[in-house]
Amino acid sequence: MPEIREAAADTGVWPLLRRERTWSPWRLGIALATAAAATWCYLIGGYAGYYLDFFQGSIALTAGSMIGMLLVLLAAGPICIRFGIESVASTKPQFGSKGWVIPAMMQLLSIIGWNAMLLIFFAKALTQLLSVLGWLPPGLGTAQIIPFTTLIACAIVFFVLLWGASGVTHLSNILVAHVFVGLWMLYLLVSQRWPELVSAKPTLAHADPLWNYTTGIEIGICSLLSWWAYIGALIRMAPDGRKIAVPVMVGMGLPVPLLSLIGVAGILVLKDSDPSSWLRNVGGHLYAIIALSFVAAANFGTAIAGIYASAIGLRNFRRLERMPWLVVLLVTIMPVALLGVFVPELVFNMFGTILALIGVCFAPLCGIQIADYYVLRRRQIDIRAIYETRPGSRYYFWGGFNPAAVVSLVVGIGLYVYLLNPMTYESRGPYRFLTASLPTTLLSALVYVAITRLLVMRAGRGGYPVRD
Repeated sequence: MPEIREAAADTGVWPLLRRERTWSPWRLGIALATAAAATWCYLIGGYAGYYLDFFQGSIALTAGSMIGMLLVLLAAGPICIRFGIESVASTKPQFGSKGWVIPAMMQLLSIIGWNAMLLIFFAKALTQLLSVLGWLPPGLGTAQIIPFTTLIACAIVFFVLLWGASGVTHLSNILVAHVFVGLWMLYLLVSQRWPELVSAKPTLAHADPLWNYTTGIEIGICSLLSWWAYIGALIRMAPDGRKIAVPVMVGMGLPVPLLSLIGVAGILVLKDSDPSSWLRNVGGHLYAIIALSFVAAANFGTAIAGIYASAIGLRNFRRLERMPWLVVLLVTIMPVALLGVFVPELVFNMFGTILALIGVCFAPLCGIQIADYYVLRRRQIDIRAIYETRPGSRYYFWGGFNPAAVVSLVVGIGLYVYLLNPMTYESRGPYRFLTASLPTTLLSALVYVAITRLLVMRAGRGGYPVRD
């Protein structure tokens, strides 16, 4: 019976009890590393490789990734690990008992975009693998089989997640091996193409070297800010908040820049960041099969973690909270399947825009949460009030919405778009010195503190502690 109780608890939105939070730091680290190491790392590295050489790219991506991961950990981590709740629920003290819908939509759209990308990547790799093995039926091209293989991927994710967090951790124990396969692929490319790699020049490098470095760091920050949508659902399974910093920073933060170097090296030397496209040229037929198998498998850990986190987040909606877990999973997976079946190339070609939009949305959100928890609430959170929606409850604010959070989010988005256009990557003002994400995070935090102290606290809303 204990397994049944754990499954019921970890598929719901209610806070997990201490006895239900069974993941050790090692188990958490493996789950996070498996989620982090996906083929989006190659695309991330490919974008950085347009502006920076191999050494510059490795430094910029590592620095940016660690900064982005730290922001996410400081923003959502304390409340999620302390009370055993997921990321969306952690925003109710800031956005209100109804305003949490705003970050919930941000989480859902982010995960839909990422997972559609990952499962389409899986479908492409599986199609290429079938072709290399000679198993592709005659007359079928890539365009015809990708929708079918995307549906296969969605079905596998669905059946694994019927076991809730147990499905995530069981699969992670297997798929974590692909992290080491990825490092082997990096070694293979670097060792065989070292002279070309060290002499390669990025094709889109700006005339200003500082701008190139800043953009590499910004790409790293934005990539890791996307983990806000995932982190709460995973770290809430660990019972001890004092032991999660290392698993989060190393398990979730470090694999992205390391595996992104495959994309940096690939785009610099072979003009292709996808290892499934170039590994046959480097190592022959056998290596191509290994690479394609790896690329196909690597996406499942992230897709499963993402769908799980999104489904738990949707449980905050009263109607979905009461529905069977199977139905919630179907609701979560359906948009991903539709994108993968009907517009796979459109999703695949919009990767850069998706990446920048993550920074636009999640950088101000992190600033708001950090300011609220550490500066204004002094780490005092009422867990019961998080689940109260009646007028007059602690986090009801005005009509269930906190204007300080909404205004700060809008101001932050405006500053980000001013500093860096997410569609064209054209920049303005102090971007080349500061990035876009860091000023956005800081300004949103400052605006949130100012409005809260001038308006919200004076009106006695939000359950803030009385100032000395």
